[in-house]
Amino acid sequence: MLSAEQEKAQYDLHQNELDDPGYRKFLSRLSVPLLNTLTPEQTNGLDFGCGPGPLLAKMLNEAGKQMHLWDPFYVPEPEALQRHYHFVSCTEAIEHFVHPAKEWRLWLNLLLPQGVLALMTKRYIDQDSFSSWHYKNDPTHISFFHQRTFEFLAQRDQLELEFPADDVVLFKKRNT
Repeated sequence: MLSAEQEKAQYDLHQNELDDPGYRKFLSRLSVPLLNTLTPEQTNGLDFGCGPGPLLAKMLNEAGKQMHLWDPFYVPEPEALQRHYHFVSCTEAIEHFVHPAKEWRLWLNLLLPQGVLALMTKRYIDQDSFSSWHYKNDPTHISFFHQRTFEFLAQRDQLELEFPADDVVLFKKRNT
């Protein structure tokens, strides 16, 4: 496992620019189904693990959503984790978590009733293909998920579940 300094050095190599149309298209795989799921009243969101270039938050702001940011390296604002949100997004970050169950519990606590958790991460298909899977070769990727993992979590935590793309998962919290 990498040290925090080594991990941040890897992230600093990413070319995720706010004006990059390719990056915008990539993130639209999550933003479009998320926006289609949210009601007009669901305006308050958190971009969890936003990185140094929070383009998803910018895109959602452009769509009329009020976005807050949190990232352990780039936006370590504890106040953002003390609020409640209509939705939480986490794009290409869950695979970096050492203890993803901890963040999962946090997300569920941050979400208001009917809130949406929107994740983007590659899912592994089976054990045989895992050894040749490129996604696991990134030294900062340490947690991997199968579709059945998300199905289990949705059932256990009584969440509605949708897979709008191969690498996108939407969970909707029920009224509680």
